Amino acid sequence: MHLTVEQTYPASVDDVAAMLADESFVRWRAERSTTAGTVEQADVDHAPDGAFTVVVRRTLPTDQIPAQVRPFVGERLEVRQAEAWEAPDGGAGRRVGTVALEITGTPVRLTGTVALEPTADGTLQVYRGEVKAAVPLFASFVEEAAAATVRTTLAAEEQAGRDWLAGTR
Repeated sequence: MHLTVEQTYPASVDDVAAMLADESFVRWRAERSTTAGTVEQADVDHAPDGAFTVVVRRTLPTDQIPAQVRPFVGERLEVRQAEAWEAPDGGAGRRVGTVALEITGTPVRLTGTVALEPTADGTLQVYRGEVKAAVPLFASFVEEAAAATVRTTLAAEEQAGRDWLAGTR
């Protein structure tokens, strides 16, 4: 199933990219958007050319997942999210990268792209990807549930980013 999520920030692409590459922000955002879970890992690796990779690993309870899906995932979920951002594009004002989200021990994966685009009043961040569930007979139901969870998490992360840019830490 295709998934597109758009987020907006009242800051420049450079400022949003700097925020996304800040390990303090990455951990703070993950802890804030994981209300009932635990952040196990939040790391940022920087390359000399300005590229960076963000890895977040969370453990979440499954009590908010539809009951029909719980037999496939167990009592807790380990979610690993990785974003690999390319170096700045040399003046065009946008940043691009890839994203992968995996729920360990389940047949659910999300892979796609992420981009930062300048707008008249800030930055648009766009996630585009495919949610795949390798579950016979129930794949579309599991994909819908996973996509809903991803949308909810990204909305919480967007609010965390807006708060961070406004000075809340």
